[in-house]
Amino acid sequence: MPIKTYKGSIANDTQIRINLRTNAGKVGYRIIKFDIMNEKPSSQDYEQVYKIYKSKQSSQTNEINLSDMDLLAVAFDNGQGGTPGRFYESIIFDNEVVNQNIFITMIAAAGGGTTNGNYYLELEQIKLNDNESTMATLQSIRSTFEALTPAGPT
Repeated sequence: MPIKTYKGSIANDTQIRINLRTNAGKVGYRIIKFDIMNEKPSSQDYEQVYKIYKSKQSSQTNEINLSDMDLLAVAFDNGQGGTPGRFYESIIFDNEVVNQNIFITMIAAAGGGTTNGNYYLELEQIKLNDNESTMATLQSIRSTFEALTPAGPT
């Protein structure tokens, strides 16, 4: 199947939407690559956390919880201005298929600089049958609902 690519800049403490939703929902996407880099990697010390979610987030955090069912990928970038060396790590849940919009967040860790970041995203397009399309859409709706609803009895 074809590969769709997205690249861009993202400001500290923001999120952007990647528009994947279609009317019929018959096309699914799987993340196959998620690379990130600070906008000015040699100018200052920095620590940045990037995450990709199935639904829009109410705020950005630098906490990483891999048991979050809404999380599709996470990346961490750490560098020191003027000093050789950079630490970069990413995790992609490549078994997850979505057919709705996804959201990329970025936030600097405490004391970790304030420059913008860059991302490069590759998505594999997957043709979905009716059952797969319905399942992906329902998972997205559930993720959105759970993100907006507090836990516990009401």
